[in-house]
Amino acid sequence: MSRLQVVSGKGGTGKTTVAAALALALATEGRRTLLVEVEGRQGIAQLFETEALPYEERKIAVAPGGGEVYALAIDAELALLDYLQMFYKLGGAGRALKKLGAVDFATTIAPGLRDVLLTGKACEAVRRKDKSGRYAYDCVIMDAPPTGRITRFLNVNDEVAGLAKIGPIHNQAQAVMRVLKSPETEVHLVTLLEEMPVQETADGIAELRAAGLPVGRVIVNMVRPALLDEAALDLGLERTPRTALAKSLAAAGLGGARGAAARLVDPLLDQAAEYAARHALEGSQRAMLADLGLPTHELPLLADGMDLGGLYELAKELRHQGVRKA
Repeated sequence: MSRLQVVSGKGGTGKTTVAAALALALATEGRRTLLVEVEGRQGIAQLFETEALPYEERKIAVAPGGGEVYALAIDAELALLDYLQMFYKLGGAGRALKKLGAVDFATTIAPGLRDVLLTGKACEAVRRKDKSGRYAYDCVIMDAPPTGRITRFLNVNDEVAGLAKIGPIHNQAQAVMRVLKSPETEVHLVTLLEEMPVQETADGIAELRAAGLPVGRVIVNMVRPALLDEAALDLGLERTPRTALAKSLAAAGLGGARGAAARLVDPLLDQAAEYAARHALEGSQRAMLADLGLPTHELPLLADGMDLGGLYELAKELRHQGVRKA
């Protein structure tokens, strides 16, 4: 199993939800996982119905089997202070720089440095061991930026090339890239069965592969339930006998007064036509995803919306589909 699981996806596909469900799924059988947020949206805290995450690792859930899920919201400024203390022993001087706004200034004028700090903190958690030599976490899951900028975000070595050719920043970037491009890492992409998310997923996979970054799995989120089977769709809506349909509705007690059942026929056929079009679209998008040649998982659209119970339900579905064997 890869120890760093990076989750990205087009905005609106539910990548944070999937990252959280994946953390729960991988925390089975006594595993200890760390769920990392890098965008400052506190989406993880909302999903787990807990208070805003600080810049420290905090236990937020216990998974089936007794595994634990910890979470961390990485703040680039605080990560830079850690960096300054680690390499330059600035201590109080670093905190003074923050008060003066120098830290924010540095990460603003050098966005590549910000990405090094964010990814570096996650990679440090992947490599960290306790006194007995065991890894602190069995798996680290990163809720990463959207697909459109995931390759640039992860390819920090190129980002800092113009900042430093040698020295601690260069060395830190090199250490991060050794983790990100190793068998320890997989980048998963979340999508919907819609044209734009699927196309962005395909483009994102191509960019990741071109950059030498390891692509993992495709996770299709919010899949709608099947209402009509293939046999029913093959009958063809145009050939549906309207009179027979009206009689069937009346016999089922639908429509109320005499003749009312006939008035239900057109709306019912309209909905069936919309479903057939949607079904055809989803079929074409599944075919595109299959052509990518990656393991694919599908998560259902939860009728009651997303809450903590729904999150555990999605984690259970991922386990059922074998994601813990990744």
